[in-house]
Amino acid sequence: MKHLLHRLLLPVIVAAASLAGVFAARTEAAPSPQRPPNIILVITDDQGKNDLACEGNPWVQTPNLDRFHSESVRFTNFHVSTTCAPTRGALLSGRHTDRINVPHTIAGRSLLFDDERILPEILAQNGYATAMFGKWHLGDNYPYRPEDRGFQEAVWHAAGGVGQGPDYWGNDYFDDTYHHNGRLEKFEGYCTDVFFREALRFIEANRDRPFFTYIATNAPHGPLNCPEDYIDRYADIPELNDTLRRFYGMITNIDDNFGRLRARLAELGLADNTILIFMTDNGTAYGSKAFDAGMSGHKGSVLEGGHRVPFYIQWPAGGIGGGRDIGALTAHFDVLPTLVELAGLRFTPHKPLDGRSLVPLLRGETPEWIDRIITVDTQRVLNLTKYKAYSVMQGEWRLVNGNRLYDLRTDLKQQHNVIDQHPEIAERLALAYEGWWASLLAEGADTRHAWIRVGTPWENPTRLAAHDLLSVDIGRAWHQFGIIEPTPAVGLWKVDFVSGGRYRFALRRFPRESGLAINATFPAAPKQRRIADTAPAATKDDFAEARLYIGAHAFRAPITDEEEIVFEADMPPGRFDVDARLIDRAGRFYPAYYLYIEKL
Repeated sequence: MKHLLHRLLLPVIVAAASLAGVFAARTEAAPSPQRPPNIILVITDDQGKNDLACEGNPWVQTPNLDRFHSESVRFTNFHVSTTCAPTRGALLSGRHTDRINVPHTIAGRSLLFDDERILPEILAQNGYATAMFGKWHLGDNYPYRPEDRGFQEAVWHAAGGVGQGPDYWGNDYFDDTYHHNGRLEKFEGYCTDVFFREALRFIEANRDRPFFTYIATNAPHGPLNCPEDYIDRYADIPELNDTLRRFYGMITNIDDNFGRLRARLAELGLADNTILIFMTDNGTAYGSKAFDAGMSGHKGSVLEGGHRVPFYIQWPAGGIGGGRDIGALTAHFDVLPTLVELAGLRFTPHKPLDGRSLVPLLRGETPEWIDRIITVDTQRVLNLTKYKAYSVMQGEWRLVNGNRLYDLRTDLKQQHNVIDQHPEIAERLALAYEGWWASLLAEGADTRHAWIRVGTPWENPTRLAAHDLLSVDIGRAWHQFGIIEPTPAVGLWKVDFVSGGRYRFALRRFPRESGLAINATFPAAPKQRRIADTAPAATKDDFAEARLYIGAHAFRAPITDEEEIVFEADMPPGRFDVDARLIDRAGRFYPAYYLYIEKL
C-alpha cells in the first residue's frame, strides 16, 4: 500500500486540523492547603529506556534509580523527540518542537523562540525559586539563555554537548569552565558531580520556599569521557566493549548522584513535599546492541527505541508513588500542564498547548483525550520538511513514514507491517498527520527565524559561534574538533541590532579564551584513559583573507599571524543577515567559527 498521505482530500485535511490535539484553555488547579510542592526534574542525555537495570538491562548498575522506579508512578508509553534540543524545547514549553524553532540541534534551529512562555518563567511568576544545572541547548546568546528564560540560578555548558563549538574551549568533562549567571566560572570535578553538587547547594539555600530545580546532565552523551573508577566497574564483563563500559560507567555515576540527591532531600525533610521526576531526552545512543528492551531503533530513529523513554514521577504528599504503571500514550509536552495543575499555578496559555495534564491518569481516571494522536518526527534539516521521518501514534498503533503500520500489542519491535490488514487505522493516522502539519503552517512555523539580539546591556560583547549558522551543509563546523580540522561551511547568522551605533566585529577561528591565532598549528592532544576522544592536531596554516558582509557593508582584510581580524561599522537598529568568512590561499570558504560583536 503506497503512501496514503498523498491520497487525502483537502476538505478532510482541514477538518482534521481541528483535532490536532492542542488546547488553549486555562490550566489551573486549586492550590494545596500546605506549601506548594517543590519540583525537581532530572533529565539525562542519550540514555534510553533500555539503559536501566529496572527496565531489564542485565549489565548496567543503577540501584538508586531502580529503587526510585519501584516507589514511583511509571508512564510506560511515554515519548519524547528523537534528539536532544527538540525534547528540551517541547518539555519546557508544552508545545511540539516543530512549532518553536527547535526541530534540530544545530544550524540556528535549536534556539527556542523567545515569545514562548516556558516552565521556569511560569514557576518564577508564581513565587518559585528556579534553577537549572547542566545542559541547556536552547540558545547560547541573549535572549535565549537560561538566565533570560526564567531561571534565577543557572550553571550550564553551551551548545548540545561539552566540547562543541560554543562550549568553553578545551572543556572535557573534568574541571571545566561553565556559564554561571551570565559569567564564566571554573568548577572542580566531573561534570555530572558538579551539576548535582550545585543543585544541592541551591536546594539547601532555598529549602524554606518552593523551588524548581532542573538537572539536565550532559552525560551519558558523547564524548564518553568518564572517571576511571566507573569504567573499571564494568572491566570484568566480557560482553561489553570499551564504548559500553564508558557509557554504562557514566550512567552509574548519574545513579550515584541521584541517590545522594534523594538522601539529602530526606535529611532536609523535603522529600515528602517534593515532586521528583526522572526521564531521559531520547532513545539510547550506544546501548541498543547490548540490550534493546524489545524495541527497534535508537537516538534519531522514529522507531519506538528512538523516542519511547522512562518517565518516573513521585510526590508522597500528593499521593503519587507506590510503584504503579500507567500505559496511556503520553509525551514530553504533557509535563508542563501536569506540573501547572499539580502545583496549582496561575497560568493562562497565550498559544495553544500540545500537552495535556496527566493528573487524571495519576488519579486513576480516564480522561476524554485518552485516544489522542501524537506525532513525533526527526527533522534535522534547516527548513521544516513535510513527510520527513515520522511516526504517528495512537495507543499502541504506529504509522511510520506513511507506509508502515505496526500494532505494538503484538509487535513492539516493529517487524511486521500490517497496513494492508488495517487500512482504516492507517488512514485515520494519516489524516491526523495532515491536520497536525496544517496546524504548524497556520502558526508560521516554516517561515519564522530566531534572531540573536546584540547591542543590549544584557550581553555585550556577543559571541556568535558557527554552531548556530543557518546553513544547509554545516558539516562539523559546529564542533571544536571540526574547527581544529577545519571543516568548510557557509552560512548566515540572524542578528537583531537592538540599538544603533558604532559596532566592532572580530572574526576568529578559535575563541578568545584559547589565545590561538587563526593560522595556529599544534599537535594532537595526548591520550588519557578517562578521555574517549582527544583533540586532533591542527595543521592548517594557510588562511589568507577574512571577509564580513552585513547590510550595506562589505569588508575584507588579509590574514597573517593575527588571532582575530577586526572591522568597525556604524549600524542602524534592525535585523540583518551576517556572513563572516575565512578564506584560504586556494580560495576555499570557511566560516569565521566565532564572531564577536560589541557595541562601542
